[in-house]
Amino acid sequence: MRSLNYKEAYQKLLTPEIVSCLAQIHEQKGQQNLFIQAHEDALSELPEIAKIQSTEASNRIEGIITTDERLKKIVRNKTAPRNRNGREIAGYRDVLTTIHENYDFIPIRPGMILQLHRDLYKFSNPGFGGSYKNSDNIMAEEMRDGTGQIRFQPVSAWETPEAMETLCNEFNKALKDPNMDPLLLMFIFILDFLCIHPFNDGNGRMSRLLTLLILYRSGYFVGKYISLEKLIADNRESYYEALQESGAGWQEEGNDYLPFVRYMLGIIIAAYRDFTNRIQILVTKGLSKADRVKEIIRDSSRKMTKAEMMALCPDVSERTVQRTLTNLMESGEIIKIGGGRYTSYIWNRGD
Repeated sequence: MRSLNYKEAYQKLLTPEIVSCLAQIHEQKGQQNLFIQAHEDALSELPEIAKIQSTEASNRIEGIITTDERLKKIVRNKTAPRNRNGREIAGYRDVLTTIHENYDFIPIRPGMILQLHRDLYKFSNPGFGGSYKNSDNIMAEEMRDGTGQIRFQPVSAWETPEAMETLCNEFNKALKDPNMDPLLLMFIFILDFLCIHPFNDGNGRMSRLLTLLILYRSGYFVGKYISLEKLIADNRESYYEALQESGAGWQEEGNDYLPFVRYMLGIIIAAYRDFTNRIQILVTKGLSKADRVKEIIRDSSRKMTKAEMMALCPDVSERTVQRTLTNLMESGEIIKIGGGRYTSYIWNRGD
């Protein structure tokens, strides 16, 4: 097992680009706190929307899917899961709820991580969760000629308990240093966690849950209102590219944390930007319903589904949203992308 030197890794990340990202996030964090104080009532529906989107997106990344209607019922605890996918979604829902409500009482310790993993599988495989991997896992990919290639070799099974103990100890020790920003430390921690790959299954979902937990414990609550998991899922290829680039050479202590940290800071910045846009829509009640839908698309820097627009404007009917989308497409103001349940729309900026 390689050594973990958070101070050295941290110093290498202090590039002008990263420092600029940190400054943006710190500023946006302060603005969000002011928004919450001024418009708490207007924000009341956003946490449930984010919870539904986070549960759907984080599981979708791992190929765990169900219908939109069943997903909402499971997340709202309005129905019992009927199959394995539903049971795994219910487990994620419960861990997410635990983090939302009790983050202050969940320290970053191996025992607590094991407990969260146990709860992740409490509906689907109660005996499976809450234990480290019992065999070595290899990250492999299939080549075009059909042959397999090892992409990454995580820590061996017998080394995992000690590796997790070291990981948590070094992270918590680094957090006590007032000269080190927790935003950088947390993403060093998450990459190390993924490179250790401590579980037989559920490592990706656990990494996203731990990201949210550490953000909350560090005073960053944007994930309560905007789904970070959805932002990652919508940029999944870039996520895996950054993860692969930063994980290369990890066992030999020659990896570069920068690509992964840069990507994750970009996700946080995008989440704060979305939060600001949603606040502006929610508190601007003077606009017509059609104009509010139009503003949502225009102010978004990414593509949006009809379901997302309806979630942002719960008082606007589906018929009104669809009519507005049709009118905007006919006028050439928006572009339709894809089809079926994943149909999305983006503002036509003429690029």
